[in-house]
Amino acid sequence: MFDTTRPALPPRPGVGFKARHFAAILDDPGPVAWLEIHAENYMGDGGRPLAQLRAVADRFPISVHGVGLSIGGAGPLDPDHLARLSHLLGWLAPASFSEHLAWSTHEGAYLNDLLPLPYTARTLARVCDHIDLVQDRLGRRMLLENPATYLDFAETEMAETDFLARVVARTGCGLLLDVNNVHVACTNRGADPVAYLDAFPMAAVGEIHLGGHDVQKDEHGAPLLIDSHGTQVADPVWALYAHALRRAGPVATLIEWDTDLPDWPTLAAEAARAAALIDRVAA
Repeated sequence: MFDTTRPALPPRPGVGFKARHFAAILDDPGPVAWLEIHAENYMGDGGRPLAQLRAVADRFPISVHGVGLSIGGAGPLDPDHLARLSHLLGWLAPASFSEHLAWSTHEGAYLNDLLPLPYTARTLARVCDHIDLVQDRLGRRMLLENPATYLDFAETEMAETDFLARVVARTGCGLLLDVNNVHVACTNRGADPVAYLDAFPMAAVGEIHLGGHDVQKDEHGAPLLIDSHGTQVADPVWALYAHALRRAGPVATLIEWDTDLPDWPTLAAEAARAAALIDRVAA
């Protein structure tokens, strides 16, 4: 059984920790109350990355976000990867750990992408088995993130929100609600993002992500959004975020900016905008 008594992230804005912002974060974090790291970047034995991580972990709660477990993969989870993850979480003692509802491995090969799944009873059983294994191995509750998708599978048997609710009911895991992913997926698939949020199991949400996306067009001239994490949060995503907060209440919210990194004042300004919306809901 996993531990459910660990301190949670504060219901304030956080940002992804990047080395170029190290000095600025320690000097003046502004509205930023916590930091996120990608687990796979900190599985080494030493060096500057771990030294900087230890320094910021002394000042801020840390959320660890995994990208390599392949929770939805057809094969077994990689025991070596899980052992490295367990070691990292053991000494870091983060406030939160999350992974993606996706797969990224096949027959021992790592595909360096987060690929979508059909929502079937068979997929549900596999995902739940993997989450049970992870939570038992790590001794903690994990959060599962909704994906950015670009198509629907013909064999899908249930809505994504129903699938996530069933995963939560079977495993006791929590959810990471990525609002940008909701906007991207619903736009690409011609679905209603507000209806999606209204059906989302908000009681299980332990963290929210906000990020940027690129706007392209498909071969028919229809909008095609690409989840890029390389720009400011778009206005439609801010509007969806406000709707999510009205349903869920104040929730720890990450500004997810991983490519084409901005200067610290630009990133802090995005966090301040999230803080203002959190305060409005709280009031």
